[in-house]
Amino acid sequence: MSNKPLRVTIDRENCISCGACWNTCPEFFEENPDDGFSQVVEAYRVGGNPAVGEAPADLADCVRDAANGCPVEVIHVEEAL
Repeated sequence: MSNKPLRVTIDRENCISCGACWNTCPEFFEENPDDGFSQVVEAYRVGGNPAVGEAPADLADCVRDAANGCPVEVIHVEEAL
C-alpha cells in the first residue's frame, strides 16, 4: 500500500445526500449545512473547495470505503501527484 496522499473529488451536483460517506468516514467527509450535500471537511480541502480534498495515507482505507459505498458513485479517489 502506498504512503502517498489521495486526491478526492466529489461530484456534489449529483450527490443524493444519503449520508453513506460521512457515516463511513466522518474524519474526511461531512454534510454541508447549507445544501445537505457531501463535502470534504475543512482540514483536508484543497484551495478551500468543499468538493476537492487530499486525504493523508492514514485515512486512505476509510476514504476508499466511503467512495466504494457511495450508491451514486460521485466520489472519485486517485493517488495525489
